[in-house]
Amino acid sequence: MSNSRYAAIIGWGMAVPQQVVTNEDLARRVNTTDEWIRSRTGISERRVAGPGVFTSTLATAAGREAMERAGVAPSDIDMVIVATCTPDRPFPATACAVQANLGITRAPAFDIAAACSGFVYGMSVATGMIRSGMSRCLLLVAADIFTHLIDWSDRNTCVLFGDGAGAVVLQATEERLGLISTQIGAAGEGETMMAVDAGGTRMPATADLLAQGKQYVYMNGREIFKHAVREMCDSATRVVKEAGLSLRDISLVIPHQANVRIIEAVAKRLELPADRVVINLDRYGNTSSASVPIALYEAVQQGRVKDGDYLLITAFGGGLTWGSSVIRWGRP
Repeated sequence: MSNSRYAAIIGWGMAVPQQVVTNEDLARRVNTTDEWIRSRTGISERRVAGPGVFTSTLATAAGREAMERAGVAPSDIDMVIVATCTPDRPFPATACAVQANLGITRAPAFDIAAACSGFVYGMSVATGMIRSGMSRCLLLVAADIFTHLIDWSDRNTCVLFGDGAGAVVLQATEERLGLISTQIGAAGEGETMMAVDAGGTRMPATADLLAQGKQYVYMNGREIFKHAVREMCDSATRVVKEAGLSLRDISLVIPHQANVRIIEAVAKRLELPADRVVINLDRYGNTSSASVPIALYEAVQQGRVKDGDYLLITAFGGGLTWGSSVIRWGRP
């Protein structure tokens, strides 16, 4: 990143539904146990959105908290981006609902669909908008309600996912803060490794397709695992080098919270000590695009992040998509 315009994170927020579903709760519904789920995924419980809670509901709450922490008014926000693959509706963009809910008038609003990599993609796009001069103060929210896409009788998927939202406010600055280096990628030939088939133009939802369960997420867990570890490690190594740093300079690594085995495999390959890797999926499960900003939020609130720290975020998701970024923490 050569020019002197950066996008500092000046506010952060998160929101999760109130309802907690534990592994014991799931064991009463499907053929599984708490031990089986924890040993294979690291998950103990997850938050599940009830009736009347939409992706925009969680996104709005997270966005509002981020704006309050940043000390900015709705009139200060000049762009709204929502990273989600579970929008309120096929169209319009969920970002438009969030913009209206927060009283942010006239600012452009749009969604980014990159599945679990959504926040990393969103940080890249949002920072680009600020660096280009198109925005000075931007709200980026990553939010997903994956449990609405779950077949609760399928133990391979129902144990994995939870719902949530995380948000940041980015502000233009000449200080070297915010995104320092980033690398995002995709391999579209792997799109069927994890997908929901019905509901788009390829397979419009019909009563027959719904009866077949085509509206539910499916995934090839083994293949996803292999690709996730490789791409997260490769992109992470690249962005740290591009930032002119080594992994020893990284204070904290905030990976996508999909599966503790993936996180541990990435940490082992990158030779990262456990105390420098944020893990909170035991309490939230895989919240898709929201997992990285929720983990970032908790790390900041717990005092694990200090001004000047270099943070590494890395994620992998359906698409296939992936990305990593180095962030320098601090307010201008």
